Amino acid sequence: MSANADRFPSVVEIVVEIPRGSRNKYEFDEAAGVYRLDRVLSSAVFYNFDYGFIEGTRADDGDHTDALLVIDEPTFTGCHVWARPVGGLEMHDEKGFDFKVLCVALGDPHQAHISRLDQIRPHRLVEIEHFFETYKLLENKAVQIHGWRDRDRALEVLRADRDRFLAEHGG
Repeated sequence: MSANADRFPSVVEIVVEIPRGSRNKYEFDEAAGVYRLDRVLSSAVFYNFDYGFIEGTRADDGDHTDALLVIDEPTFTGCHVWARPVGGLEMHDEKGFDFKVLCVALGDPHQAHISRLDQIRPHRLVEIEHFFETYKLLENKAVQIHGWRDRDRALEVLRADRDRFLAEHGG
């Protein structure tokens, strides 16, 4: 186990499901322990960030906590990345409340200076919001974006989701 594991929630372990640049929506099947193609995005958009989940968490929707990873080069499905949460995007979809933690990879020196949401390029945040506003439009699924939240809110969500995961696993 890495020393980073003891630094939760200021450092999290992201498991990448979808590498940046993909239109394929992969999801980890926790019961089977495999990655499955959920669907190909029907809108003319692609993931402009690596997307996955945070190990050892359980969100309100029953899945792991969602993670958006800002990194210069895409990784790959199943890649584990130590990352630093800097904020999050609060939204609702067909499953209810949905919080996506925005992180930067510890191993990417181009992101080393970023510790807060206001240090992310503003246009990148607009692009991410636009992606989530439009990626389900042609599937007739409604998404409501409530906006970006700061690092403290992201850490609060992560602590609650870790508590939920530990309670589920008898910890």
